[in-house]
Amino acid sequence: MHSLPFFPLTLVVYPHENLNLHIFEPRYRQLISECIEQDITFGIPTFIDNKIKGYGTEVKVVQVSKRYDDNRMDIKTKGVRIFRIVDFQNPMPGRLYAGGDVEFVDADGLNDFMNPKLLDLTEEFYNILKLNVDFLSSEYQPFSYRIGHKIGLSPAEEYKLLTINSEEMRQRYLVQHLERTLPVIKEIERTKGIIAMNGHFKNIDPINF
Repeated sequence: MHSLPFFPLTLVVYPHENLNLHIFEPRYRQLISECIEQDITFGIPTFIDNKIKGYGTEVKVVQVSKRYDDNRMDIKTKGVRIFRIVDFQNPMPGRLYAGGDVEFVDADGLNDFMNPKLLDLTEEFYNILKLNVDFLSSEYQPFSYRIGHKIGLSPAEEYKLLTINSEEMRQRYLVQHLERTLPVIKEIERTKGIIAMNGHFKNIDPINF
């Protein structure tokens, strides 16, 4: 069992993910200041549908990019590992911020497994949308986490991905998502093409009958 201060956010943070934060609320200025002074980590539980979910990600402060005269801060952080909340206290005794006890989850994070089908579907996704996205970065991060924010998952689906503790199963989950999503995107793009042609002269081949 481990104790962590909590910084709930309406987003999902994955292990090895870089996250920039602007710290302005007094309770979180206190939290981040203590983390820096004591060289400790904090937890970001996911807050969805107006409630704290059961899982979150431990995060470490990598750099303070800027300090403001009113004690606000811009910081760079990095996700470390996933936890499950065992006990939640709001606020923690003697503090402005929440915290609690957590159990860390083995998320199979060191697995370099890459599902070829997922890679193909991801490439197709970006090709259809005509987007140039670097999802094969040299900086290490399991592939499921690397693309988890970049293929149109809803916040609830991103959270579901966080709770799956096998890289192979996470990638299967993303394959299923893309198999559902790609036909819809293709139809949208086809419809956009039809709309764009409306009002223009069309060169249509005659039909032989």
